[in-house]
Amino acid sequence: MRIALTGASGIVGGFVLRAARGAGHSVTRLDRQTGFCLGDAPDLSGHDALIHCAFAHAPGRYRGGEGDDPDGFLHLNREGTARLFKAAVRDGVGRIVFLSSRAVHDGYPPGTDLPDDLPARPVNLYGRVKAESEAHLASLSIRGSAVRATGVYGRPEKWRALFDDYRAGRPVLSRIATEVHGDDLAAAILLLLQHPEPPAQVNCSDLILDRHDLLAEVRSLTGCPHPLPARADLAALRIPRCDRLRALGWRPGGMARLRATLPLLLH
Repeated sequence: MRIALTGASGIVGGFVLRAARGAGHSVTRLDRQTGFCLGDAPDLSGHDALIHCAFAHAPGRYRGGEGDDPDGFLHLNREGTARLFKAAVRDGVGRIVFLSSRAVHDGYPPGTDLPDDLPARPVNLYGRVKAESEAHLASLSIRGSAVRATGVYGRPEKWRALFDDYRAGRPVLSRIATEVHGDDLAAAILLLLQHPEPPAQVNCSDLILDRHDLLAEVRSLTGCPHPLPARADLAALRIPRCDRLRALGWRPGGMARLRATLPLLLH
């Protein structure tokens, strides 16, 4: 399959690029290194699929990623995505997978169960842009899937500051969150590309991860003597269900993958 991949130099895009090439696909990179910017309408002729991972935001921020320029944020991400999708339809691309976010569900009360087909209810500009792009994709005459991804781990910068604080004995706040390894997210994206009738939207999440348990693994690996943070309140967590991906055969790595990855993140 010949795939056009936006955001190939980004966090998720990097995982997808490696997985797609490893699976034998031909990948055209569309990122800053190749001169692509959101808002462009590149020639996608001859491509079987578009994977759209690019997103313009303030460094290190997604929620609140508009910084002090909400109009520019909307223009680049919402209008830029619509322009890209229009180019894919124009050039006969067969299918699109769009990297969305669990942020589309931020408006639901704490503790809400999040099935795959739960309507979007964003409360911030990041979630709104993702939700509106999902809706736009669903309106097009093309096979499209939006992947509502949770927090993505697998690169050292993800928890570097947290690990540094813990190992230095500085206070660490309690927190619990859902996470998925970037390789498992990439596998989900490729699985959707290959399915003859992919669902319009799917959740992508694996672990329910408390910082207490994460740092307990770090303590085991490093011998760090500092106390662990208290456990957070699981009852307040919105947990995405991933029934659609699992029905397609997706099997994320769970705690075994986390434990195998942590030594690479501590160096």
